[in-house]
Amino acid sequence: MNKVSLGHSGLLVTPICLGSMTFGEQVGEADAHAILSHSLARGVNFIDTAEMYSVPVRAETYGATETIIGRWLAKNPGARQQLVLATKVAGPSRGTSWVRTGKGMTAADIVASCEGSLRRLQTDVIDLYQIHWPERHVPAFGNLYYDPVRETSATPIREQLDTLAGLVKAGKVRAIGLSNETPYGVHEFVRLAEQHGLPRVATVQNPYCLINRTWENGLDETCHRLGVSLLAYSPLGFGLLTGKYDQGGATGPSAPRGARITVYESMRKQRWGRAEALLAARRYNALARANGLTPTQMALAFCYTKWQVSSTIIGVTSVAQLDENLNAWGTTLSPEVLQGIDAIRWEIRDPAL
Repeated sequence: MNKVSLGHSGLLVTPICLGSMTFGEQVGEADAHAILSHSLARGVNFIDTAEMYSVPVRAETYGATETIIGRWLAKNPGARQQLVLATKVAGPSRGTSWVRTGKGMTAADIVASCEGSLRRLQTDVIDLYQIHWPERHVPAFGNLYYDPVRETSATPIREQLDTLAGLVKAGKVRAIGLSNETPYGVHEFVRLAEQHGLPRVATVQNPYCLINRTWENGLDETCHRLGVSLLAYSPLGFGLLTGKYDQGGATGPSAPRGARITVYESMRKQRWGRAEALLAARRYNALARANGLTPTQMALAFCYTKWQVSSTIIGVTSVAQLDENLNAWGTTLSPEVLQGIDAIRWEIRDPAL
């Protein structure tokens, strides 16, 4: 895998990134360390985490994922220099009052979160520091529409950007990014950075997969023209695009044991747990099998080969799963398969938006 540049940041990363939100909930520390070591041995130099992980979020596991990664880095002192390490500051509370209690995300909030992440990760610098979700009210996480009546913004983007600039100047952060953002948000962060000589956002981390291609509804042009890189998360649609839910669904005696949507009721209530999302995934999975591919191969190859994607974030629960995802690199999709994918999307759009 040739490395790619993230925006204008100078950070060079592999086009596959190891996501870590399962560490500390589905994956114990010993297994997480094995996954981290194997990922590095396979050539992946990019790790993504967040202060609020693991998922599903609970007060008891707040910061657990960063702590697990920090202990692995301490045990493997040579690894840190080989890696680009990304983490996120949580936005205003979304039922996570143990992370943030206020409606805004003040300078003090951002600085305190950064210091906490540095401490848990046992590192002196975060290579890519991202805002996990906008401080503004936005249509995200299953919300269809922007509703100005629900706007409760308390911290202007300029203030957030000034604070992130201070962390960069202090040498605690190398580059900054966004997550779960809109075209307006990306444009405004870039505009203010250019107007006031502040750090430019390098990346946006948003969902992008066969059952959620909302990125292509304007954000692709925005980020292409502004030189901002997409970090695609949930390329397998929370497991729906692996085919493991095709026969037994997410619940009941035939549901896959230990799978996130099966085990965690809170996950079934989200966009990935919708009946429409599962029905759509079954259509894509059948298309893959009809063309001699596994559902996982087709879903990952879709992301791996799209011009819109700089790096695809894969989340795994075992070394075997990690190898399966990495081995899908190099898979190409025929024109017939791509036409089949677009035909399904034309019919069912984005059921897991």
